Amino acid sequence: QVQLVESGGGLVQAGGSLRLSCGTSGGTLGSSAMAWFRQAPGNGREFVAAISRGGANTVYADSVKGRFTISRDNAKNMLYLQMGSLNPEDTAVYYCAMKQAYWGAAGTTPGWYDYWGQGTQVTVSS
Repeated sequence: QVQLVESGGGLVQAGGSLRLSCGTSGGTLGSSAMAWFRQAPGNGREFVAAISRGGANTVYADSVKGRFTISRDNAKNMLYLQMGSLNPEDTAVYYCAMKQAYWGAAGTTPGWYDYWGQGTQVTVSS
């Protein structure tokens, strides 16, 4: 079965940067649409960014456009989220998601994805 494991979360000051990683096993990342979601206390799971199977097409939530970059390395079965200009509103648990064996545009809702990682905590202090 597909397994996703996030890493790279931590505590940073406002204005700082973090790079999240998501490694996969038991599936083929290279043929999958991938995404990052986040969930803060009191909120539902919020879309952050998505990327098509080949990496050519990306979609970002308005709240992170210009600050976050989603990318992938299919040869390494890895997904990344480079986060810059972080602010306290970015504090959340960040989740990696996969839509297995999908060749089209990535979705932006949680129910569209097949598999999820356990999440990694990102905390931004002011």
